[in-house]
Amino acid sequence: MAEKIVSTKSNLQVLHQDNHIIVVNKRVGDIVQGDKTGDKPLSEVVKEYIKDKYNKPGEVFLGVVHRLDRPTSGIVVFAKTSKALTRLNELFSNRETQKTYWAVVKNKPPKTEDNLVHFIKRNEKNNTSKAHLNEVTDSKRASLSYKIIKELNNYFALEINLHTGRHHQIRAQLSSIGCPIKGDLKYGFDRSNPDGGIHLHARKLVFIHPVSKELLTILAPAPEDVIWRTI
Repeated sequence: MAEKIVSTKSNLQVLHQDNHIIVVNKRVGDIVQGDKTGDKPLSEVVKEYIKDKYNKPGEVFLGVVHRLDRPTSGIVVFAKTSKALTRLNELFSNRETQKTYWAVVKNKPPKTEDNLVHFIKRNEKNNTSKAHLNEVTDSKRASLSYKIIKELNNYFALEINLHTGRHHQIRAQLSSIGCPIKGDLKYGFDRSNPDGGIHLHARKLVFIHPVSKELLTILAPAPEDVIWRTI
């Protein structure tokens, strides 16, 4: 399937846009919504893009539907109308979306493809999660499937389908099988990436449009770096 890019203005790569939603390809280091750092969030960049593109007077409505970790890249969906926001919130909370990620790891996984089930427990103090094989207090069941899609020089590229949406789920589960993601110091990789990010990319999202009911399949090109370009 071709990777459709609507616009790349102002460092914003728009993958899909209509009257009700806008889908963008988040860069490594962007935060989706404002936080205590005070850094300008992606949501504000998107608002400015809409205001400029359509010459909108006054405040632009933009609803944040979901988030990606700051060091990751890939697909983020925003709602441009309150109707779309309500329905998208339902879609995402009910897991009526198909999310596919790409990850690059140094160690070869135990199996070429597998389904991983763990119980994720979040540590609020240091903003990490740990994947346990058995249920522990305050843990939540987490499930994903992965397969090796390419063997690279010194690395392995994985395609991951998420079945649940837990805090740092992919990072914690891959680390638990001895395959921390490249650059992810927090989950056991031995050195950071030059840009401070990690090699985890929200590659594909399939969902029903909240208003038109059309089936949308969005693909996000991976970041421009030597390793991603070989996949």
